[in-house]
Amino acid sequence: MAAYQFPSHSTPSSKSLKHPSNPFVRLLSKNHGILIKSSPRTINLRAKLFKNPTKTSNSDTQIQNFQHCFTKSEDGYLCCEGRKVQDVMETVERSPFYLYSKSQITRNFEAYREALEGLNSIIGYAIKANNNLQILEHLRKLGCGAVLVSGNELRLALHAGFNPTRCIFNGNGKTLEDLVLAAQEGVFVNIDSEFDLDNIVAAARIAGKKVNALLRINPDVDPQVHPYVATGNKNSKFGIRNEKLQWFLDAVKAYSNELKLVGVHCHLGSTITKVDIFKDAAVIMLNYIDQIRAQGFEIDYFNMGGGLGIDYYHTGDIIPTPGDLIDTVRELVLSRNLNLIIEPGRSLIANTCCLVNRVIGVKSNGTKNFIVIDGSMSELIRPSLYGAYQHIEFVSPSQPDDEICTFDIVGPVCESTDFLGKDRKLPTPPVGTGLVVHDAGAYCMSMASTYNLKMRPPEYWVEEDGSISKIRHGETFEDHLRFFEGL
Repeated sequence: MAAYQFPSHSTPSSKSLKHPSNPFVRLLSKNHGILIKSSPRTINLRAKLFKNPTKTSNSDTQIQNFQHCFTKSEDGYLCCEGRKVQDVMETVERSPFYLYSKSQITRNFEAYREALEGLNSIIGYAIKANNNLQILEHLRKLGCGAVLVSGNELRLALHAGFNPTRCIFNGNGKTLEDLVLAAQEGVFVNIDSEFDLDNIVAAARIAGKKVNALLRINPDVDPQVHPYVATGNKNSKFGIRNEKLQWFLDAVKAYSNELKLVGVHCHLGSTITKVDIFKDAAVIMLNYIDQIRAQGFEIDYFNMGGGLGIDYYHTGDIIPTPGDLIDTVRELVLSRNLNLIIEPGRSLIANTCCLVNRVIGVKSNGTKNFIVIDGSMSELIRPSLYGAYQHIEFVSPSQPDDEICTFDIVGPVCESTDFLGKDRKLPTPPVGTGLVVHDAGAYCMSMASTYNLKMRPPEYWVEEDGSISKIRHGETFEDHLRFFEGL
């Protein structure tokens, strides 16, 4: 790429088989491929609705029947869309592996589509949650746009066939090379800082195209989540502070040949379970939109970033639905005749998947009991990284004489922080028992590593007809060696 003189920072002028004693011996079963009758697991969720001021209701809550892909069969086996996970374990190439429900992904998307009826909108799937190509192509066919935070996510979105004009490029450190590609493809780009604006202007000139830009403004609203996943407060590394707004507006005017300001963006964080927080932020952001429009800018898009949480504890907690989220901002968006962009990731993909593992053994040290499995922090790092809780259970029913103990569920990685769950009361499992970590569709495989040379696992999903398909090959030791060939 040719060298380029960057604009100055100065103020501008304008995501029933008996266990074998040897866990690595495959069992041949006549049940393979048979759809198992399962008892539906219907979870009642009481979701608080934040009504429009003009609407009245005798109740501020509703009961929603939520169909989930993971259920228990009548004989106590864990099933995914009616398929016994135990049987899937005996047919796949290795353990651990990720197992998804394709139908659950569709159901989750449809919940957002229905919630957005009556609004001009883009459902921008956050690719960082899960970047499996088969999943991306499925979401694209359903109607998703894409939210991108790196140049390779942009390249993957284009490879998956996403319409670039329904893609949004976020990030606080976008490179010039990646921005040139975004400009060439007509992707929306969020302006995150002074130097980011400089790079976007430079990219526009190199590409010879005007960039449709949005300003990422921090509303400084507390999302009441883990600080590692909060992104919209005043001390965040993302976005701009409101006191700098005028400088950025003047800069956009100065670079009118390179930039067209078409909207504003905010991002509150992830795992949000109180939707009134979105309303609070929307009120603030719409005030900025009014101010910006008053200066002659045609602002058509409000990009409301931030993700709903899910019931990781499987306790039937009150979890807002996509409808609850959209209802908090619907009238505000309509009042300004705006196109609404949302950025779901976790709420689209997390509950569609589990990480399936085998028990290597059980041990005790002092007052601690451990279930050691073949999965680890290398395949699923959220518990180690955030102290995150994910529900854990066995894929087969326990026996009446199995002793119930409190265990830490740990992997074989050489780190004391290698755990998938702590202080879980579970029956003592035989060697080879299948164990799953639930809600592993988001920020699990996409954050997996090859630490201790544990190669990234294969991924499968249950198709709509109940068949099992591989959707990603497991990585191998030979894959690792290929990085050094020819050196």
